[in-house]
Amino acid sequence: MTCTSCSSTLENALLAVPGVQKVQVALATEEAEIHHDPKIITYNQLMQKIEETGFGAVLVSTGEDMSKINLRIDGVRTVNSMRMLENSLQALPGVQAVQTSPELKKIAISYKPDMTGPRNFIKVIDSTGSSRRFKATIYPEGEGAGRESHRKEEIKQYFRSFLWSLIFTTPVFLTSMVFMYIPGIKHGLDTKVVNMLTIGEVIRWVLSTPVQFIIGRRFYTGSYKALHHGSANMDVLIALGTNAAYFYSVYTVIRAASSPDFEGTDFFETSAMLISFILLGKYLEVLAKGKTSEAIAKLMNLAPETAILLSLDEEGNVISEEEIDSRLIQKNDIIKIIPGAKVASDGFVLWGQSHINESMITGEARPVAKRKGDTVIGGTVNENGVLHIKATKVGSESALAQIVRLVESAQMAKAPVQKFADRISKYFVPLVIMLSFSTWLAWFLAGKLHGYPESWIPSSMDSFELALQFGISVMVIACPCALGLATPTAVMVGTGVGASLGVLIKGGQALEGAHKVNCIVFDKTGTLTVGKPVVVNTRLLKNMVLQEFYELVAATEVNSEHPLAKAIIEYAKKFREDEENPAWPEARDFVSITGHGVKAIVRNKEVIVGNKSLMLENNIVIPVDAQDMLTETESMAQTGILVSIDGEITGVLAIFDPVKPGAQEVISILKSMNVRSIMVTGDNWGTASSIASQIGIETAVAEAKPEQKAEKVKELQAEGYAVAMVGDGINDSPALVAADVGMAIGAGTDIAIEAADIVLMKSNLEDVITAIHLSRKTFSRIRLNYIWALGYNILGIPIAAGALFPSTGFRLPPWIAGAAMAASSVSVVCCSLLLKNYERPKKLENLEIGGIQIE
Repeated sequence: MTCTSCSSTLENALLAVPGVQKVQVALATEEAEIHHDPKIITYNQLMQKIEETGFGAVLVSTGEDMSKINLRIDGVRTVNSMRMLENSLQALPGVQAVQTSPELKKIAISYKPDMTGPRNFIKVIDSTGSSRRFKATIYPEGEGAGRESHRKEEIKQYFRSFLWSLIFTTPVFLTSMVFMYIPGIKHGLDTKVVNMLTIGEVIRWVLSTPVQFIIGRRFYTGSYKALHHGSANMDVLIALGTNAAYFYSVYTVIRAASSPDFEGTDFFETSAMLISFILLGKYLEVLAKGKTSEAIAKLMNLAPETAILLSLDEEGNVISEEEIDSRLIQKNDIIKIIPGAKVASDGFVLWGQSHINESMITGEARPVAKRKGDTVIGGTVNENGVLHIKATKVGSESALAQIVRLVESAQMAKAPVQKFADRISKYFVPLVIMLSFSTWLAWFLAGKLHGYPESWIPSSMDSFELALQFGISVMVIACPCALGLATPTAVMVGTGVGASLGVLIKGGQALEGAHKVNCIVFDKTGTLTVGKPVVVNTRLLKNMVLQEFYELVAATEVNSEHPLAKAIIEYAKKFREDEENPAWPEARDFVSITGHGVKAIVRNKEVIVGNKSLMLENNIVIPVDAQDMLTETESMAQTGILVSIDGEITGVLAIFDPVKPGAQEVISILKSMNVRSIMVTGDNWGTASSIASQIGIETAVAEAKPEQKAEKVKELQAEGYAVAMVGDGINDSPALVAADVGMAIGAGTDIAIEAADIVLMKSNLEDVITAIHLSRKTFSRIRLNYIWALGYNILGIPIAAGALFPSTGFRLPPWIAGAAMAASSVSVVCCSLLLKNYERPKKLENLEIGGIQIE
């Protein structure tokens, strides 16, 4: 694909295919993501359709690749043996599909990682057959290798084409532009072969023909296929421009050979040099575009190549160690991680303690302490101790694979601003062809009707040739590629930079939304506060043993996912010192009232744990003592929770969740960036207003249910604000979806992360600023790209059409116009690449700050 008209042509062609539900074609990555019904159309038929539309296609991955492994089988001599292996594998539990390629000695197996894994397949293959001659190993092509090898092949292809065209074009250029000024050589070249045909013309004709038709064949096939589907792309402009120059030159050669007095000039160097410069431009562009997707390659390379697999006996003692390929790790394997090694898989620590550097995944610079029970992420680096970990998520389920998928789909997604370029490119090529023809006609008629002095015509040309040169220059200087690449390349680099900083931006739409944000709605618990609340005080209003009281409360709360519930259970464990995971009494008829609390029947008593409004809803009277205690806890920025047993208030718990360090400074920096901050929480008014004033937020909304959070977001949008919502819990999902940009704190729940447009992996508040700042920088780069791409065409076309010629005598030869066109695409990609040098605002490096200005 060369420009946005290619990607939209392909998109429309694929959408018209029965069974295709959704298509995204990305120009910068040169990839298409197609959602289709495999019962109606297969991916092979889709690839055929792409070929018919005029583009080459390589399959990167299919939906079944979620957990898929390719194995190489040695020792297979017959088709029967392959079928026997296929049947043996198909019979295994958890195997979904087996595809064999006997000629490649390859078996592809799709499976459920919960039930089976690659080591089981290798064992089955190795033990199949009587002589055990089959040997299975992992196929030597890693994840994404198809894409990478295809890109390298494309770079090689353009380089080869450019070199060959250079070999032929250099002598053409020398004979027409340089040797004409060297007396001895000039005489030789001007020697007549027949009539007025010279040796120089014959050499130029012979050398430029392979450039035009063999090396330049891609432009013919590209333009034929584009026109065949009713669209015109850059190939059409190049083919028209070079053909006009080449075939006019052939005409002059034939005239010279057949006439004793014809004097004309050939333009063979124009067509040959045009093709050479465009190929050089494409080569540089493909090189630069490869650099924009380096972020994904870097992420993929984080996974270690090998792992140490441990075998344990029933008591948990290590029996043996074995070094295996890390792609052979299966769920529930025990892996040993030595100091300095990469963690081979997502899992949790069974034994040992150490510090792990997670910066490559989360962007968090400080190593994180890990001990028994803590989770670890594959691809992170173990710093000092030895760890034994149990693998929980392998292959496509791992955090690393999910991040790669997230970044990949982000780079596929189009930013709304790109519609502008798509609209222009639709009419761009036909308009340029009309302009080019009009330029030629205007100069030709002006020459014929003596509209300008004859002294303007260079000595080696006539008025027709001068007009033709202007026409060709207009055709080849106009560049739809630069426009098409302006947005996607900047989005690719921006999202890649974000991923390396621990800010996962889900595509162009999220980037575009974030740069407009002028109001942020923060959730409180886990977002502005640390999210690990602790019980700091308990007051009983009835005579009962504290242990018994906590037994009832913990039994009720144990079914709740809320952070406050977890805090109560952790505190209740202190009354059962001997047990790590105590069994609480059975709770019947458990009900969770989102944003209010929980209730259940425990030991035949009705226990209700929650806030004031939950008690009033259940017609429970709140005594004055309890009311006073609530007011007191709330004034200290603590959350007061009421406990009612059998319809009477029995106790009040005070829970404290400290404010995140740096929260106050973050709110202050946002204020200086003209971004308004609002807090919306399900907590009570007292705690909410106390925390809001502590960190400098002027507006706080308390006791809000999930749907009320979403309503508040819509209310702000109605006032004209571009709203971002920052949250971490299940109850934040409606608001995250309702906001213009939803930002999920990375330590939050999977549902919140799913609903959000931007995921802050480090769970740091300052990354809210990084996300907004990075998107503003990316958007200023997109604007710059558009100004450059449009400005280049607006300036270049009149100059190529000869606007400066009457006053200055300056005209742009077609081959220079072609070089300028190639340079414009490369410069846009390079301009986007400069985003790689992005640095977070200096103010974030040390957060001890007051009032701040950010540019």
